Amino acid sequence: MNHPIPAPARPAEAPRAGDGPHGTSAEHAATSPQRPAVTPLRFGYGTNGLADLRLDDALALLADLGYEGVGLTLDHMHLDPLAPNLTARTRRLAQRLDALDLDVTVETGARYVLDPRRKHGPSLLDPDPDDRARRVDLLIRAVRVAADLGAHAVHCFSGVTPPGTDPDTAWHRLAGTLTPVLEAAATAGVPLAVEPEPGHLLATIADFHRLRRALGDPEHLGLTLDIGHCQCLEPLSPADCVRAAAPWLRHVQIEDMRRGIHEHLPFGDGEIDFPSVLAALAATGYRGLTVVELPRHSHAGPQLAELSLPFLRAAEASATRSPALVPPPGDPSVTPEGSTS
Repeated sequence: MNHPIPAPARPAEAPRAGDGPHGTSAEHAATSPQRPAVTPLRFGYGTNGLADLRLDDALALLADLGYEGVGLTLDHMHLDPLAPNLTARTRRLAQRLDALDLDVTVETGARYVLDPRRKHGPSLLDPDPDDRARRVDLLIRAVRVAADLGAHAVHCFSGVTPPGTDPDTAWHRLAGTLTPVLEAAATAGVPLAVEPEPGHLLATIADFHRLRRALGDPEHLGLTLDIGHCQCLEPLSPADCVRAAAPWLRHVQIEDMRRGIHEHLPFGDGEIDFPSVLAALAATGYRGLTVVELPRHSHAGPQLAELSLPFLRAAEASATRSPALVPPPGDPSVTPEGSTS
């Protein structure tokens, strides 16, 4: 089901390949004495888009296709976080990832891992403190798994505000429930990367900054940026979102999407200008994984995994051939923190 999202006013798009602010990319290159340094991107694929495969088969597929990593969603079919012998199973997985030369980030967006009747429930915002504690326990387990796997981040999200809960109460609950998770992340040395999710309490980059300030800007709190979500509802273009989010960026998810509709789409089926996005991301120096996020396409997961990496590599190559897409440091399109509200 598609999920229409009210769309705020949107500024002008970042330039597409070859359309620099002063003419063609060739003209721009001729007048630019030095291009900013960029960092090659490292692409992964999310196991939530390969849910019909055994985990070992999914990992072997991604390694064979040339991916550098995997976004591992802890779920009943892929490293069940609630089943017995989690430590031993995690140790075996770490060995398998090492043998396949795959890096990993740990994601916690499994739909029914805690409750077979409530999608993504219970959440960090649940009115029942015992239910909130179940979500906190899951996230702390995820942090420990991430530490044992050598993952570069643990992803999470706020959840939808429960009916009858006022926003101030919801924000207070979110800050309170995340505090022990952040303490665990600090102990483990693994960043916690909160994802703005359309329809959730924490839905935008501005909302992330509200949470960050409420918690006192803890060192181990970072941001998961979903490029499709930027296209869906942020007031900035996806490339400008990358630049605005750069100081807090700990994890990136990527897929195509259309304005105002929260539907994860295969590359080329939406509206995103990927060369400009990947150029902006490379220019930040981000070294974590950029993970393809197609959770509703497991029926075609192997085929989409095979198609997605060449698409991203071609978009990345196009970006590096077009200096106009890589803004210099201090580019005025970078907006002040919290300005997306």
